Amino acid sequence: MTVVLHPQTEAVLQLMMAAYPDLGVGVTDAVAARRALSRTKQPPGPELSRVQDRVIPGAPGIPVRIYWPASGSAPHPVIVYFHGGGFVLCGLDSHDAICRMLAAGVSAIVIAVDYRLAPEHKYPAAVEDAYRAVAWAHANAAELGGDPERLVVAGDSAGGNLATVTCLRARDNDGPPIAFQLLLYPWLDFLSELPSRRDNAEGYYLTANHLRWFEQQYLNEPSEAALPHVSPLRAPDLAKLPPALVITAEYDPLRDEGEAYGLRLSEAGVPTRTYRADGLFHSFLAMMDFLPGAQEAAEIACAAVRSAVSVAALSSDA
Repeated sequence: MTVVLHPQTEAVLQLMMAAYPDLGVGVTDAVAARRALSRTKQPPGPELSRVQDRVIPGAPGIPVRIYWPASGSAPHPVIVYFHGGGFVLCGLDSHDAICRMLAAGVSAIVIAVDYRLAPEHKYPAAVEDAYRAVAWAHANAAELGGDPERLVVAGDSAGGNLATVTCLRARDNDGPPIAFQLLLYPWLDFLSELPSRRDNAEGYYLTANHLRWFEQQYLNEPSEAALPHVSPLRAPDLAKLPPALVITAEYDPLRDEGEAYGLRLSEAGVPTRTYRADGLFHSFLAMMDFLPGAQEAAEIACAAVRSAVSVAALSSDA
């Protein structure tokens, strides 16, 4: 099947692919891949009232970047954000614009988490950091000017995986309470054989080869791929999880597993909306200012979070 993208989308896609390291082929070392990717300049996000880098204390300390919105009155909702990058790449700088967009669009405090990366720190290091960060955000929300009862977890790609796994852990550990989960083109099944893995395996930024390389870096052994905290789509029970918005991209190898997760959440009684961004590809929000349809997806994400935290506020006042 021949796919014809919008000309502007095609141009941006080619630029992003040219800047992306040839993982597992031309680039086999994670440090070299991070260095290559760090040279890619991202469009700036909105101006905010304050941005501060801090470290969550503990062993190890977890670096975070905290964004305060320029509008709205305290206490603000709190969004804990986990960046994508296959558990190997990216960090606070690469996802700065997305976090600014959420802070401005929701009028929320956003806490971006610089969790430990593979292969230096394999599974479950990132999972442990993610859960600790959400627990810290809940405990310290009031001091930051936030509302601990309006706590949201969010993430894209591998970060979407960490957001879902954190929700599972919070449910099973009796907290912290999470009001909503925002999952942006999440990676949810390391063993997926759904059609989008085949149909979108090459030519749309994230490739099948990238996914295999990321998996090799992240896991200690292949058998871990079936664990629910690695592949949350395979978790036996999704009941009693926070309401969710799952945003997928039409030309993304991860599309079908995100949509399957949304369906499973709904079937488990979790209020869930799944939105497919037609004509777009994985990581499209990194270039939201230049891709047709990307701004609409960003607005849908912000509106969903605003609605969810409004409901949470009403529930806490009742």
